[in-house]
Amino acid sequence: MEPFIIATGTMDSAQNTFIRVHTDAGFYGVGECSAFPMIVGETQDTCLVMAREFARLWKGQDALDIPARMQQLHSFTAGNTTIKSAFDIAMYDVAAKNAGLPLYQFLGGSRREVETDITIGIATPERMAAKAMVFKNNGATILKVKLGKNAAEDVERIRRIREAVGNEMKIRIDANQGWSFDDGVLALQGMKDLDVEFCEQPMRTWYDDRLPELMKLSPVKIMADESVYNHHDARRQINSGSCHYVNIKMAKSGGIYEAKQIHDECASKGIPCMMGGMLESRIALSAKLHFVYASPNIHFYDMDTCMLGHLEDPCIGGVSYNGYHLSIADTPGIGADADDDFLAKCERFSV
Repeated sequence: MEPFIIATGTMDSAQNTFIRVHTDAGFYGVGECSAFPMIVGETQDTCLVMAREFARLWKGQDALDIPARMQQLHSFTAGNTTIKSAFDIAMYDVAAKNAGLPLYQFLGGSRREVETDITIGIATPERMAAKAMVFKNNGATILKVKLGKNAAEDVERIRRIREAVGNEMKIRIDANQGWSFDDGVLALQGMKDLDVEFCEQPMRTWYDDRLPELMKLSPVKIMADESVYNHHDARRQINSGSCHYVNIKMAKSGGIYEAKQIHDECASKGIPCMMGGMLESRIALSAKLHFVYASPNIHFYDMDTCMLGHLEDPCIGGVSYNGYHLSIADTPGIGADADDDFLAKCERFSV
């Protein structure tokens, strides 16, 4: 992919793993995950190693008992939520195909309008403002801006972008844990007149205890991202007054099963959620759109992963973009698969 810069590093390729889980019913389920080592601590290689172990655990097991299958993985190893998410998605694909339903209908959901934001990576204020104008001219209405390198310059970045695009576009920011507490205060207070919708993860997770203090000082609302991997994290963040919103990502939660519990915990406390992601292809993105359709407490959509400079598309079927709006056909399961011609070029194995 084209190089993409955030506070924790630069990505020039997507470290994705694709799986097929075959059943004795004659069909298979598909799953995908995107390793993001600087955030979740997994690489493509670790995903492949753990995938072999997980596959051995599941041979001969009941593919429709998703809670039991996921508990097997959790009992085998802590963490490794990224590769677990690929297995989870494959199980939901199997279950929905077995029921003959699109996944969102299997989950009890219905279609709705989904418009994604589009992300601007870290660069000079001038270049970021120019990129914002390109997106605006292409029809985008919501910008997500990566920050976290330098607090004072971050304020200038947002000021220049706001001046360029005017007042109509929504601007949300993501510091990716890049600020200290003092930097966060400086940056967020410096943006009080720039109409910023919210800030994702301003500080490292080890400063979570200072988030309530930052919340009181910030004129910008705070969204928890890396601070929330599961519904227990969500409960702690919400009960301690540490966030206004929560970003749900399959690679953090371990897939749809836990993501639903995060969603429901937040909904019970009146905390809206966002559907986010790493660098997944349209395969995992399809699963995420189905989950959004079935999750009424998801109010924000950061689902531009395939628009961030991917130079190849390994997916057949699946999500389609109409500008910045997402939709998917009503085919059983997640409705996406990998192109076998693409897979022929990849390292692969069977268990």
